[in-house]
Amino acid sequence: MTKGKENIRVQKFILTVAVILFAIKMVAWYLTGSVAVLTDGLESIVNMISGFVGLYSLIISAKPRDANHPYGHGKIEFISAGIEGTLITIAGLYIIYEAGMSFIYPEPLQKLDLGIILIAISGVINYVFGWWALNTGKKNNSLALQASGKHLQTDTYTTIGIIAGLILLRFTDILWLDGAVAILFALIIMRTGYRILREAVAGIMDESDEDLLEELITFLQENRDPKWIDLHNLRIIKYGSILHVDCHLTLPWYLTVKEAHAELDKIEELIANKFGERIEIFIHSDFCMEFSCRLCHMEHCEVRQHPFEEEITWTVENVASDGKHKL
Repeated sequence: MTKGKENIRVQKFILTVAVILFAIKMVAWYLTGSVAVLTDGLESIVNMISGFVGLYSLIISAKPRDANHPYGHGKIEFISAGIEGTLITIAGLYIIYEAGMSFIYPEPLQKLDLGIILIAISGVINYVFGWWALNTGKKNNSLALQASGKHLQTDTYTTIGIIAGLILLRFTDILWLDGAVAILFALIIMRTGYRILREAVAGIMDESDEDLLEELITFLQENRDPKWIDLHNLRIIKYGSILHVDCHLTLPWYLTVKEAHAELDKIEELIANKFGERIEIFIHSDFCMEFSCRLCHMEHCEVRQHPFEEEITWTVENVASDGKHKL
């Protein structure tokens, strides 16, 4: 099974579970009349909508490239995550409104014992499926699936807090606790929504992944060949689960086209063995110039014009720069 198909299969399960849990929570809210339980139920509505959006985005992102989308359809996952983050934030605001109304017009709660049991069952199911979605999303580098998993796990933490609040309310009969618990976890929900939205915007705006750049450049430095004189102008762009990397590599000017191509193939093979299918790399080869001699420690170079002085260690700062390096 391909990664794309696996992501779609997991998302279908997530969507099915979201519908079932929404029904359970609505029953619990109907029985208890608790605005805190409504908090959990509204988040399940967001889960359902997000599930449909996420499933659609995964189906689209799994499509092969075509003439209109030469880099694939992966960017749709960022849009999906952005919609989910926005919906979560809106749900949090609505919960705060409902909690505020419960302070103004408090109503007695009913059948809290049964409501607590139903909400607890939904929490356990949420966590299990959230863990599955999050780990599958990380393994397959799917932002949409990771967003679904994080949302489900956050829903679980919200459920735990709501259960604690309902238990306290059950034994104290302090009605304002219901609204207070709802507001507290509405703020937590909104924080999760902001984080998901922030990641989506970063992907749409092609924001650099500093951790990934550091890992890639360190790996290339550790496996550096003497003929790889300089590496610069390296950039990474995310398209869903695929990372497109392009860079410039300085090679000895006297290599034939075939020999230079062999060096490029060597780097591409190194990266593929390390990072798998998630990275697609395009390398532009530059020829060395007189100032490159001081950086080059190739032995037996018959055209050397200056002795070797120092090898520049590749780092995020200097490899991401757009010019050839000089001493």
